[in-house]
Amino acid sequence: MALLEVNNLQAYFYTLEGPVKAVDDVSFTVEKGEALGLAGESGCGKTTVALSILRLLPFPGKVVGGSVVFDGQDLAKVSDEDIRRYRWKRMSIVFQGAMNALNPVFSIGEQISEGMLLHENVSEDDARQRSEELLRLVGVDKSRYDSYPHELSGGMRQRSMIAMALACNPDLVIADEPATALDVIVQAQVLKLMQELQKELQLSMILITHDLSIIAETCDKVAIMYAGKVAEYCDAVSLFKKPLHPYTRGLLAAFPDVRARDAKLSSIPGDPPDLINPPRGCHFHPRCPYRKSPICSEDEPELREIRMKHYAACHFAGEV
Repeated sequence: MALLEVNNLQAYFYTLEGPVKAVDDVSFTVEKGEALGLAGESGCGKTTVALSILRLLPFPGKVVGGSVVFDGQDLAKVSDEDIRRYRWKRMSIVFQGAMNALNPVFSIGEQISEGMLLHENVSEDDARQRSEELLRLVGVDKSRYDSYPHELSGGMRQRSMIAMALACNPDLVIADEPATALDVIVQAQVLKLMQELQKELQLSMILITHDLSIIAETCDKVAIMYAGKVAEYCDAVSLFKKPLHPYTRGLLAAFPDVRARDAKLSSIPGDPPDLINPPRGCHFHPRCPYRKSPICSEDEPELREIRMKHYAACHFAGEV
């Protein structure tokens, strides 16, 4: 049994104009010690999936269907009190933008220790000692325990967020764009750190990003999302070696190749669809260079296995 099984997950945001189908029938699994990458353009539903797993979806969002089975327990069915026993203790999250995620009136060390004091039977001295050890583990001097978020650099704040996520030795860590707000050098350092920690501690990880190069370096499997759905799902090697969905091909073609100085960057025409009123048929068909009428504009493709353990939601995935 996989550590995490997300089955037909649906999460909508209810607005005056109608429900926004931010996540619509998403399924994937994460094995123990495995890293899964969730990728796609902004607004495709990646963060909504993460918040739905942890039951942290803000109002007016609501999970309306599907299941989130973690270590044999469907988290969609447990009480609010029980779900708190899973957060930080069994599952944790590294939020996007550490300056906004950290509380400015508490020291870094206090925020790391808080999870241990809430979920584990430890004294304040033991929690402090463990927090200092975690800071050392993520490359921050333990003297920063008493520092406040505004006293740290962006990279140090992000490392502190990672230390906080590891405080209770969770089985699964969700990293939501953990390095987006950082400069290129610090970004590389933070991502290398997360990769090393994941391997060293045998963590399961979900890495949310729009940068496919990050997934290539850190993830075992990939789920490409578009318009609230999974467009392609397979192991990372297969995705980069032979992508099957036109959207995935477009994302890869839009990524710069530093070795080809004279190459022109490609782009995907148009904009992501309105998820209150998405287009009929394949949601990607208005932007797809391979679309064929009338099937693409009338029939919505199902996520199906095209090659062994390589799934794509495209009528012509085998041909593309």
